[in-house]
Amino acid sequence: MNKSLTDETGEVRELTTKDFKSMKSISDFPELQGLVKKGRPKKDNPKKSTTIRLDAEVLDFFKARGKGWQTEINNVLQDYVDSQSA
Repeated sequence: MNKSLTDETGEVRELTTKDFKSMKSISDFPELQGLVKKGRPKKDNPKKSTTIRLDAEVLDFFKARGKGWQTEINNVLQDYVDSQSA
C-alpha cells in the first residue's frame, strides 16, 4: 500500500482493489489470533431447528406482529411448557 489510507482531510479513503491485494492475512500475525472471534458464542441452551405445521390463522397472527415472530412463538410455547411442569 503505497498510498496513504487517509485523504487530505484525514478521513479514511475508499480502499482499492490494489489495496486489498497488498493486504496480509491475519494468519500472518499469530500474536493476533486470540483476538479473532469465530462464529457465534455458545449458548447454555441452544435452539434446535425443526419443521412444524401450523394453522394458517396461527402463523398469520404471529407474522403480522413483525420481526421476532418466531421467537414469540417459542416464548408462548415455553410458557406453556413451564405451566405444565409446575
